[in-house]
Order: sequence, then C-alpha cells, then structure tokens
Amino acid sequence: MHRKLVFAVLAAGIVVVPLVCSQQPAVNPVPEIAGLPPAARAAAASIDPEKIRAHVRFLSLDLLEGRGPGKRGGELAAEYIATQFALDGLEPAGDNGTYFQSVPLVAVHTVEEKTKFSLVPSTGQPINLDYGTEIVSKDQTGQETADFDAPIVYVGYGIDAPEYKWNDYAGPDGREIDLKGKIALMIVNQPPSNDEKFFTGNALTYYGRWTYKYEEAARRGAVGVLLIHRTDLAAYGWEVVRNSQAVEKSYLQSDPNAKLRAAAWIHHDVAQRLFTLSGLGDLDQGIENAGKPGAFHAVELPVRLRAHIESRVRRYVSSNVVGRVQGVSAENQAVLYTAHYDHLGIDPSLKGNNIFHGAVDNGTGCGVLLELARAFAQSPVRPPHAVYFASVTAEEQNLLGSQFLGLHPPVPSRQIALDLNYDVVLPVGVPRSVNVGGAEHMDFWPTVQTVAKAFDLALVPDPKPRAGSAYRSDHFSLARTGIPAFSISQGDLFEGHDEAWGREQSEDYVKHHYHQPSDEYRADWDFLGNAKLARFGFVLGWLASEQPKSVEWLPGSEFEAARKASQAR
Repeated sequence: MHRKLVFAVLAAGIVVVPLVCSQQPAVNPVPEIAGLPPAARAAAASIDPEKIRAHVRFLSLDLLEGRGPGKRGGELAAEYIATQFALDGLEPAGDNGTYFQSVPLVAVHTVEEKTKFSLVPSTGQPINLDYGTEIVSKDQTGQETADFDAPIVYVGYGIDAPEYKWNDYAGPDGREIDLKGKIALMIVNQPPSNDEKFFTGNALTYYGRWTYKYEEAARRGAVGVLLIHRTDLAAYGWEVVRNSQAVEKSYLQSDPNAKLRAAAWIHHDVAQRLFTLSGLGDLDQGIENAGKPGAFHAVELPVRLRAHIESRVRRYVSSNVVGRVQGVSAENQAVLYTAHYDHLGIDPSLKGNNIFHGAVDNGTGCGVLLELARAFAQSPVRPPHAVYFASVTAEEQNLLGSQFLGLHPPVPSRQIALDLNYDVVLPVGVPRSVNVGGAEHMDFWPTVQTVAKAFDLALVPDPKPRAGSAYRSDHFSLARTGIPAFSISQGDLFEGHDEAWGREQSEDYVKHHYHQPSDEYRADWDFLGNAKLARFGFVLGWLASEQPKSVEWLPGSEFEAARKASQAR
C-alpha cells in the first residue's frame, strides 16, 4: 500500500475518536510534586484511559494482521502511529524530515516441511528430529539452503565470564576447546547463585540470555547452537519458543554477530536423548552439575548433528516511528520514550485463528506511548528540553528496531538524559506497585522513589529475576549505548485486590495468551491502570528534563563504561 495514500486515509479520522465513554476520574489523578509546574501536572492529568483503549483496539484488529515487520500490517501500524503523531502536533524526527527511520532487515523463514535434523551417534542409526515439536532453528546468515554434518560439543551454560572466573569453553586440560565448524550444545540461563558477587546472585545477567550464547558461539566459529529448553530456566514454555520461531525471524542487514547456520532450540526430551546417547546420564543432574564452580568441563560428544535447512529469505526495510516535542532549551538533556509496535504477524501453518494480534504485547505499550506524546505535545507549557517518542519495529525479532535506534539516535546518545520504555501493560485495574528494574543503578533513583510514593506506587523488585526481563525489552538496546534507560511495568498489587490476585492475572496471561493468537482486545478491559503508569512516566520524564544535569549511571553499573564512552565522543 502506498505510504502517502495510507497516511491520507488514516488522517481522515477513521480511528481517532474513542467509541466509549471516558473512565477519567473526577479528581486530579496527578499528585503535586516539587519541581512539576501546575501546567505540566494538568497535561499529565489529561492522559485518558479511553484514548489508550482506542489505540489498543485498533492496533490489534485482524486488519493489521499481527503487525509483522515489513508486512502490510506492520506498515499500517507504523502509518497509524505516524498519523497520530501528526494529528497531535509532534514534529517529525525520522529520516529526511519524516516520522520514519528506515531499518534495513533480512527476514528468514524456515521451510519446516523441507528442513531435516537428525542426531547421528558414532554407532547405531541416526535419530530424526521432528521439526516444531523437538527442534526449531533459524539460519542467521540469510542464505536459502544449508547442509552440514558437524560434531556436537557440550559447553554447559556457554559462558565465558572472566570477572566471575568462569569459562564453560575450557576442556579438562584447561585449554579452550575448538568450536570451529562444530555445534555448541548449551543450557539456557546461567549458573544459579545467591551471592551478588557471583553472577549478581538471583538476578539474570546478560550472560544468561540466549542472545549472548548465540553471539559467543559465533565468535568462536561454531556453525550452530543447540539451546536446551527447560521451562523454569527459560521462564516460558516450549510453545512460546515454537510460536516465536514458526514465523519469520529478522536480523539487521550486515550484522556481524549473525553468523550461525543453525541458531536452534531443542526440547528437553531431545536433550535427554542426546545425553543418553553420549553416556552423560540424567540431563537435569547434568544441568545441576554444570552450575557448580569447577565441576564442569567442555566435552565433544560421540554424536553429530546432520542438517538440511531450507529458508525463505527476503530483504526489506521496516521503520521506527519517531516524533519530537520541542523543549524550551536545546541543551543536552533530551528525554526519550519508547514502545515497540511490532508483533509476530500471521502463522499460515496454524488452523483457525492464526493471527498473533498482540493486543497486550505490545498494543498496550503503544497506546501509552501515543497518549504520552499527545499530552506532551498539547501541554500549555513546553518541557525544559526536547522529548522524543519512538515506536520501534522488530522487538520480537530480538530488539532489532531499538538496536538500530540506539546506533542511530535522533540526537547523539550523550545528549539523551533518560529513556522510559513501556512493554506489556496488562489492562486489569489500577496498580499500587510498579517495577522499574535498573533505575536503582542511576543517580535518578531518589527522584523515582519520590514520584512513586506520591503516586501510591510501591517500588517492587522483578518478581522473576532469573527471567532476565531487564535484557528482554527495548530499553536494553538504549542502555547498551550508555543511555540511562528502564522499563515501567506494573507489579502484582492492584486496588481492591491482594498480590495473589495480581500474580494470577500475570500468570494467566503468560500461560494462555503471551505470544499466542489469543492475545486479542477485550471490551471489558480496564485501562485506568495504563493511564496511571503513563502519568507516572510523564512526571518522571519531565523531572529528568528539568534537572540541572543529565541522569547518569552509578559507578559500577554494567552500562557506566558505555555512557562515559558516548560522552567522550
């Protein structure tokens, strides 16, 4: 669809007016806070839960076909967001005076019926693996076919972390095992710990993310990786892995880290079979042993992986959508708000409902972002410094849109004081607790504490620190470049309910709707809580912009070095 035509149609107003009566509270929902001008407080109070609802409803319609990046539905979503920016008075902050920042991508779709994997023991017959139920994989190189027969090397958690004196790639003799042209078999997550000085205790580090594991194996010359799935370690079931891999997977064009011919996951049962063939015994016991210091050494197994992989490949350009509200001053304290608009598109292999609507993930974050943008743009007073709003693409493809934004920000990263990200805001009521993981590592933390208290929001830690949520959302891409960044997510405590009820809502969503076609809009959803978290973020952004100096990472933060490097440029 031609971009100018789409923009004109959307601008005509087909989806702009909310269709239901407002849930807006009669009293001012924004508390008085030192440093927040009355006009800014009024602007934050104007954030309307029903406008958020209208955005979520539209973005999750069948019409948008799951908002797959580079697909018709994804382009419609980007056009809709740009149209809203224009209607609300934001200035374009993308390429060449537009709202769109082009993100060059290559999409890979594994042709399941033509792709074959088998385990080939040194003695005995090959064991064919059933694609989808036992193994899923992508060829990161963007080539249409791949054939290999390569030895498998078991490398435990696949981590080389000198600061923790940990190297899973060392063999029994202490020398690193050669991975060139081989397959690395590894465990998802990281060694268990209750010691904050050893893999930060109970919180996941980047070493535990599957993205790091793929990157490290590729750096060492591996042709492929087999990640062992176990639900408690991955923090999601096999169905989530299968659905995420059943659709196209995209990579940034010319990404030097995308080298694996088989970036694969295997089911726990398959890994157990592989352990049995190799004489390694019980898989779960092996996982436990691999997490003990000094108890594990990399070993080449007497089993090879034979594969024929066919892929449909397309090179395309998707877009981040970026708008700006000018500030009073042009100094170096811009504030950035982010939320991804993409989802998983359509899976033609599914019968019946095969559209991944992504109403909660991340229609809700987009709805919040758009209301924040409107509130800032229509405020009777301008913010102290410029405020940018970026709805990014390809988050579900491993944060690619935000990665590109971090590499090519609208202003130099040293001039961005703070990024606030919204990703999955369950519309189930008004929260009384909030998770802002990572903010405690910034000098902005006292302000976060003050504002949270004023909003009657208890600051709670990540309820599942081993799930690595700090590395699974778009704020991470900005933090890696040095920009102080964190996501705003509700906790488990809601008005009128206890924490057990809140946990039940979250667990039900993850089990029955997350990355599934059933993540659809519901008319009985309550968006008052989404509006509350939007107002909370509005105030934080305004105060960050108003500070006499930029927000900084505290000494010792894993992102402090990147911030200093950006400031030196």
